[in-house]
Amino acid sequence: MPGRIVTLTTDFGLSDHFVGTMKGVILKICPTARIVDISHEIGAFEITEAAFVLAQAYRYFPPKTVHVVVVDPGVGTSRRPILAEARGQSFIAPDNGVLSMIYAQEEHRVRVITTTKYFLPTVSQTFHGRDVFSPAAAHIAKGVPPARMGKRIEDYLRLNFGKPVRTGRRAWAGTVLKIDRFGNLITNFQASDFPAVGQRPFEFAVGFQKVSILAGNYADQGPGTLFAIQGSSGYIEISSCQASAAKMLGCGVGAPVELTVY
Repeated sequence: MPGRIVTLTTDFGLSDHFVGTMKGVILKICPTARIVDISHEIGAFEITEAAFVLAQAYRYFPPKTVHVVVVDPGVGTSRRPILAEARGQSFIAPDNGVLSMIYAQEEHRVRVITTTKYFLPTVSQTFHGRDVFSPAAAHIAKGVPPARMGKRIEDYLRLNFGKPVRTGRRAWAGTVLKIDRFGNLITNFQASDFPAVGQRPFEFAVGFQKVSILAGNYADQGPGTLFAIQGSSGYIEISSCQASAAKMLGCGVGAPVELTVY
């Protein structure tokens, strides 16, 4: 019978051996695992982007899925490997805030992974994706109870990039969570939290430009026109028809976005 699904989300890209090696470790321990790549094109060290990508994908997987996230600029330091349980799924990642959106959206419990027999025999200082996270995930996929990985903790790191901050009566400050391959800037403004956008005059300040058009689809406006749109993730995006809004604005992940509703 097919085994549990194990997903991988990393900033490793596909030109090196890293991703393939992680898959080999998983399959050697749990040959029946079904491995799904969510993304290996997360920007290098971009914890916020990885958190967003995982948060958009996990809810579409079945119970007992094991998610491995390796965006780990603190590899080899005192940061801890952790196992979170939420929505009937398991999430294995460094304790650097990359699971913060899962924490915000789901009831959860978190354990620090300390049982070294579930690691590879030799653990390097630079590749915990291979030596710690992949083997731990494989053992969970194989049926090892999460409680055997380590004790529950409450002091895990939670980052506060999930919600915009109110800065005035009708003003909020947010950020860019991700830039997709089309150059759309996905902000942390959830459309459901800002129903006034489109019902009243509004203005997003991004880079050195202001955006005050809400489009119903990506072809609503002419080429080169910047507009806001509700994306499939439920977040408001800053986009342009058949053009990269990111290049037009000169913005990247983490760029500030300010909203004013008049």
